[in-house]
Amino acid sequence: MSTPASTIAARTRANQSTARHELFFFNYFRLGQAAVYTALAFRPEHMNWPALPEPVIARVFALAYLLAALVMVARTRPSLQRPVLIVSIGLTLDVAAALMALVLMHDVRMGVAMMLAVNIATGALLLPFRLSMFFAALATLGMLGHSVFDLTTDPSDRELAEYGLFGAAYFACASLCYVLGRNIRASEALAEQRGIDLANLSQVNELIIRRMKTGVLLVDEGNRIHQLNESAWMLMGNPSADQRDLGSLAPELSRRLYHWRASGKLDESATMLADGTPEVVPRFTRLAPNDDSHVLIFLDDTSLVSRRAEELTLSSLGRLSASIAHEIRNPLAAIHYSAQLLAESTDMNDTDLRMVEIINNHCSRLNEIIENILQLSRRERSRPETLDLGQWVHHFVTEYRQGNDLGSDILRAVSGSEPVAAVADPQHLQQVIWNLVQNALRYGRLPGEPARVMLVARHSEAGIPILEVIDRGPGIPPKVAAQIFEPFFTTHEYGTGLGLYLARQMAEANQAALEYVRVAGGGSCFRISLTPPARTAAAAPVAAHA
Repeated sequence: MSTPASTIAARTRANQSTARHELFFFNYFRLGQAAVYTALAFRPEHMNWPALPEPVIARVFALAYLLAALVMVARTRPSLQRPVLIVSIGLTLDVAAALMALVLMHDVRMGVAMMLAVNIATGALLLPFRLSMFFAALATLGMLGHSVFDLTTDPSDRELAEYGLFGAAYFACASLCYVLGRNIRASEALAEQRGIDLANLSQVNELIIRRMKTGVLLVDEGNRIHQLNESAWMLMGNPSADQRDLGSLAPELSRRLYHWRASGKLDESATMLADGTPEVVPRFTRLAPNDDSHVLIFLDDTSLVSRRAEELTLSSLGRLSASIAHEIRNPLAAIHYSAQLLAESTDMNDTDLRMVEIINNHCSRLNEIIENILQLSRRERSRPETLDLGQWVHHFVTEYRQGNDLGSDILRAVSGSEPVAAVADPQHLQQVIWNLVQNALRYGRLPGEPARVMLVARHSEAGIPILEVIDRGPGIPPKVAAQIFEPFFTTHEYGTGLGLYLARQMAEANQAALEYVRVAGGGSCFRISLTPPARTAAAAPVAAHA
């Protein structure tokens, strides 16, 4: 069985990330090591330590090693493509330099041997096991060889023993750091893969929410509806928001739920939940095994999809919904509550309080995402009216200024002398324009300058009524503009990515089109093309609504 491409990519990125950090440390440590050798070689004349039998050669050696270290530091980033080769070359250079330092600066032999241990250990984090052992053996043999050479001139059993102990330390450091490096790479690859899986799960959930036509209700053990999506709301006859008792809204569905809970048997015959609604086949599933406190009810519209496709879709959605309920709702509440308790502690310093504030901010952002998704599910049916957009925008701007303490130069309404008639639900239109104006005031400003936002009501060249929210900010890059209406897409750290998506969905519910239009000279324009009134009603009076 072949390894998935995402897993291979995750491992590659993890290896590159590990190599990047360790290679930078490796090369900068070599640079510091070369600087130490250079400082010792160029010590002042009045200092007799360390003894330099050949000071000129020592200085040439130190400068050459320093230059090589500088080159390897400068070439660190291009070297990431071939870390094994670069580390091998670097370790060869380090071992050779250490042996030269032992010969030319014999008084500092212990420090040289200790610094070489760091080189061997760091290299083992990136090299295969055999290469790590090879360089440990090379360093050990070099040290012992130098000691043997010294024995011919100035015999010293102590140095031979010291170099032998350092050799054992080289092998131990190389072995331990190789295991550590392997575990680090495996952990980073696993974390990368988990991130990819989580992103894929989020995309699947987003796709189901956006495309699903099946009604979904969440009912507790008291037969009270906690949540329902738009399809379920329509299939149950568009009940009011305060009606939550399943027995009074859909007696037949309540009876089947009771029968399923009591006997475990499911009645798969189609039924009509309200007058004028399609027939549905209800299905039930628990949020968790052996837990009857909450039940998900799926209402399959028999006129939309086949029974086989419904079963596959609902089974997948049931598992996903249970996973989301347990993996997001409960941990989020626990995290938020724990952060609140931490914030009340009197022993916390400013740094810890800042960390708690970050936790609370992200908990609020996640909760806002959940609330926005629920708002999508509970959106009421559009109730269109004929509006005079010219009067409407002036009324909206006046109320918005009063509620947010804004000046006339920050937000203003623009309309012509002729009425601009359109058909829309005034409450939906209020929510859409409020969202767009809020975004324009927040993001549509140049650095160091206040926002300048216009709300324009006019007719297009084809006579279509149009509402435009225009700002004079930096505008939106084309690549970002192509995705701004997608759910969960945001460029702000604490944004939810659902505001513009909700605005477009609400506009489409009113047979209107919301689009982004680039403004010449900088700025952004969000344009809503509305439906004009019918010709027969053109002469009727037009009302203005807030």
